[in-house]
Amino acid sequence: MLLTARDFQKAQQAVAELSHDSVIPLQLDVTDDASIRRAAAEVEARYGRLDALVNNAGGHYDYWQTVLEADFKTVREAAETNLYGPWRVTQAFAPLLKKSGQPRIVNVSSGAAALNSLGAGPPAYIASKAALNALTRMLAAELAEDGALVNAICPGWVATDPNNPGGRPIPEGAAGIVWAALLPDDGPTGGFFRDEQPLEW
Repeated sequence: MLLTARDFQKAQQAVAELSHDSVIPLQLDVTDDASIRRAAAEVEARYGRLDALVNNAGGHYDYWQTVLEADFKTVREAAETNLYGPWRVTQAFAPLLKKSGQPRIVNVSSGAAALNSLGAGPPAYIASKAALNALTRMLAAELAEDGALVNAICPGWVATDPNNPGGRPIPEGAAGIVWAALLPDDGPTGGFFRDEQPLEW
């Protein structure tokens, strides 16, 4: 298992806190094409394939903004991390995923981006996560012939930065992500889930 972070030292620190020999730190900045290429090359050199890709990078919860007054610098930064980042990473790792017997892609999204209930809220964050949901559907269709299962997962409001100290415990939020990464071959694809239960788009 590979654990990535923009700062390699932070990845190392997280791995040390897990105290698990099977977790390997890897530097990856989803907004940096060179970083993504290096990470993909390293995974290919070490393992020759990738079984599951979890696109967990996210940020820019711009609760202080409204749609009509949004600063487009923030909107673009949110899209770079929340949409273009997972898109770039998936493109780079797709050849390695296709070498797996059971490829899985998990896009960590948010229930706030569900169109059926969408309303006012952090505009850059919501728009970028809604677009990530659309990307999930397109990837699921394009990769179906390769046996890939591609799903969007809402972990809920989890006690991670910047939500900490509010939110549910991290293991509870992570459980649904792990479930999607380990789906059996007859599992769902192109879906949106929280706690293993389907959400409406």
